[in-house]
Amino acid sequence: MSILIDRNTRVLVQGITGKEGMFHTRQILEYGTNVVAGVTPGKGGQQIDGIPVFNTVAQASKETGPNVSAIFVPPAFATDAILEAGDAGIPLIVCFTEGIPPLDMITVRKYLDGEKIKLIGPNTPGIISPGKCKVGLMAGYIHKEGNVGVISRSGTLTYEVVYQLTKRGIGQSTCVGIGGDPIVGLSFSELFRIFESDTQTDAVIMIGEIGGTGEEEAARFIKTEIKKPVVAFIAGRTAPPGKRMGHAGAIITRGRGTAEEKIQALADAGIRTVDNPADVGEVMASMLKV
Repeated sequence: MSILIDRNTRVLVQGITGKEGMFHTRQILEYGTNVVAGVTPGKGGQQIDGIPVFNTVAQASKETGPNVSAIFVPPAFATDAILEAGDAGIPLIVCFTEGIPPLDMITVRKYLDGEKIKLIGPNTPGIISPGKCKVGLMAGYIHKEGNVGVISRSGTLTYEVVYQLTKRGIGQSTCVGIGGDPIVGLSFSELFRIFESDTQTDAVIMIGEIGGTGEEEAARFIKTEIKKPVVAFIAGRTAPPGKRMGHAGAIITRGRGTAEEKIQALADAGIRTVDNPADVGEVMASMLKV
């Protein structure tokens, strides 16, 4: 089984005629995902590889019935793109855009809190349910259909961990990159809740990093609400305070968000945490006895 996306997913791509949007749309199509429409204001009536392009999300939604929007637009327009998709009633939005101002994302979060809409990202590698659907930037061939969920703040580390799992014959139910910005949509805790409800996800891997308090909040949530086995890794142990490491959200401020704090919170919750990402596959294999 999978969460959030499956073989019935119908994708709309906002920014489909741009360089990034066009390239990744073709990669998503190649994986077998059903892309039903694209949106670029002023480009309505065109087609991209047989996909109709519309001027507005409302028009595209009315005529093609998408249930996921993939956003590939510049930072200055990304907030409006998210809100436009939400206003059109699309239940899942995946925003790949990097560099959206945090104040803009506060507006988005306030809007989403009042709607039944889920957002992945921004600044995310996306989501994949192996063998079923991909709405993301990841290489589909390293994934294998199976029963382990993956939630991560790091695209690169996700690929490393997934490759380990696949080499060991351990498949993945769904892999989700929550995004590396300070303010994102779905959190670790929210995704753990969804995975816990998925009867065919047997265990979950969490890949966190310095900055913010999402991992600490997830640790408390896992301790009381999650019964499935969890393996975690926290990146950024050697990062100096006040220096951003990779993602915009990966920065220690005022002594909060350190790797040590996150690792301690996970330990207090009884969660198995590895010191090296290269060990995640081995530890998960031992937990699943495969």
